[in-house]
Amino acid sequence: MSPPLEGLRIVAIEQYGAGPFGTMQLAELGADVVKIEDPSVGGDVSRYIPPFAEGTSSLFFESFNRGKRSVLLDLRHEGSREVLEDLVRGADAVFSNLRGDGPARLRIRYSDLQEVNPAIVCVSLSGFGQTGPRAGEGAYDYTVQGLAGWQSVTGDPAGPPTKSGLSLVDFCGGYVAALTILAGVTRARRDGVGGDADLSLFEVALAQLTYLGTWVASRSYEPVRRANSAHQSIVPFQNFETSDGWIVVACPKETLWRRLCVAIDRPELADEPTFATFAARDRNREALGELLSSVFASRTTEAWLDRLEGAGVPCARVNDIAAALADPQLAARGGIAAYSHPVLGEVRTPASPLRLTPDDGPGISRGPLLGEHTDAVLRELCAYDDERIEALGRAGVLG
Repeated sequence: MSPPLEGLRIVAIEQYGAGPFGTMQLAELGADVVKIEDPSVGGDVSRYIPPFAEGTSSLFFESFNRGKRSVLLDLRHEGSREVLEDLVRGADAVFSNLRGDGPARLRIRYSDLQEVNPAIVCVSLSGFGQTGPRAGEGAYDYTVQGLAGWQSVTGDPAGPPTKSGLSLVDFCGGYVAALTILAGVTRARRDGVGGDADLSLFEVALAQLTYLGTWVASRSYEPVRRANSAHQSIVPFQNFETSDGWIVVACPKETLWRRLCVAIDRPELADEPTFATFAARDRNREALGELLSSVFASRTTEAWLDRLEGAGVPCARVNDIAAALADPQLAARGGIAAYSHPVLGEVRTPASPLRLTPDDGPGISRGPLLGEHTDAVLRELCAYDDERIEALGRAGVLG
């Protein structure tokens, strides 16, 4: 069978994290993602991110751009407009992750391109969207984590506000963008008319507040940072230190709380009024936390995992990344992919979690070298000949 997204073509004016992460999900399912890179600045800035960068290739870039085609095109050059429109003519979507004022400046909104392709879907993922007082501001994952309140509920209560260890706003934004592209193209193929999608990392981050956002907006709830990464209201649901490491223990159901009490040889706690219900444990979380901390400190991580898993209590070792990648579950499901890169050599990376049987996609492939596909794409999609491509090169349109 053909890859699930074969026949979907996206012109991607993107760089760094959120945007490239989103389009890579589609590329790894078979979409043709034509990545436009600005020759005047050396292409996507992520090509140069340390520590594993060599020339215009880096492992950072590979993590966000596998399976795409790279085209050098200076969109600020007056001679680039016709090239862009020729690319749009055969595309399903134009995607960008610029500042909110970028799509209007580059004329890549639906109103700018509908005469070229009435079914084109124009998706913009910016920091704050294309309207409002912040529309012209730039934003990065970590700044949005601060602005959207994430840092206020992350980290130790005695420490400073803390960002997530990973760029989760970017990754969530990428997934939202990928879903939006698919929804927009589905509608355009049905109705024959495209349109705009105006996405915002700030709004993506606010949406991820989920129940905390609902509680605050509806009942003026005041979330706080909890010790040992504890849940805001479910107790126990947190990290505990063992005699030789850390484990996560989760009791999001009353039945699981009862199992935990048996597993720690304290069955009487299950019916003790102080801890018998969700609400009671929340009210008395400090007392219960101290009690459980002393219990878990008495045995090793391995001993507790054996005992808790045997009792049916959700739990896990707190791994470092190397240990996580070595988990036998990952090996059993082919969770690590490998490929060869002409500059970087062998690259090993977590495989895409998007799996659609019987055919997941075209298989993993490396990210493109800078401008690697410029000539081929212009010939294939724009029907340009050698003379036309050489003229564009001499004019500086292609760098």
